[in-house]
Amino acid sequence: MALNKRFLAELLGTFWLVFGGCGSAVLAAKFPETGIGFLGVAFAFGLSVLTMAYAVGHISGAHLNPAVSVGLWTAGRFPARELAPYIAAQVLGGVIGAAVLYVIASGLPGFDPGGFAANGYAEHSPGHYSLLSCMLAETVLTFIFLIIILGATDRRAPGKFAPIAIGLGLTLIHLVGIPVTNLSVNPARSTGPALFVGGWALAQLWLFWVAPLVGAALAGLFYGVMAPDAGEKIPREEEAV
Repeated sequence: MALNKRFLAELLGTFWLVFGGCGSAVLAAKFPETGIGFLGVAFAFGLSVLTMAYAVGHISGAHLNPAVSVGLWTAGRFPARELAPYIAAQVLGGVIGAAVLYVIASGLPGFDPGGFAANGYAEHSPGHYSLLSCMLAETVLTFIFLIIILGATDRRAPGKFAPIAIGLGLTLIHLVGIPVTNLSVNPARSTGPALFVGGWALAQLWLFWVAPLVGAALAGLFYGVMAPDAGEKIPREEEAV
């Protein structure tokens, strides 16, 4: 598939992840008397990935997350030369998703963006967890998310069920991580809302790039040791930027 078509697929998929996941948090989590709460938000993120994995996975692989692209690269399943275009598409999709959500949310009289589903640590953590706690949570949960992705897409795994495992995996890690950081494990998901919140959200955005990328890179390396020959390896010459 041509790179420009995969770029559009990643943009659309990440748009849906941010709009669907963050939209559930901003519009529905605390809706009077019928709010969906943490459980509903966790399922919204999981369902956004599951649905887009089936919708665009056959076009781009449905990474929808810079950390996923990096993890697949360190596992030898994705060429380095395509990292920049994929990450650009994901970030752009996340920003557009947050922008559309902001326009819709601001149509409510007296709208106050508040946290706007942004990720944060210390005083901006939902549970006021420390920087160290938040960094460790984001790193470990991204690591596990990538292990799920790498295992579910292993050529020896049951076919056609990978999106279900990945979507449910994302749901589970949200149930663990929402009280800690609002859960990111995805730099593109964090960047979109942070641009509209500004201030503290932009100042703390670095954590939600560094921790997921480190966790994903470690997962790719670990899975390669634990389960060699798990998937199609990219020839070394294709890895050169």
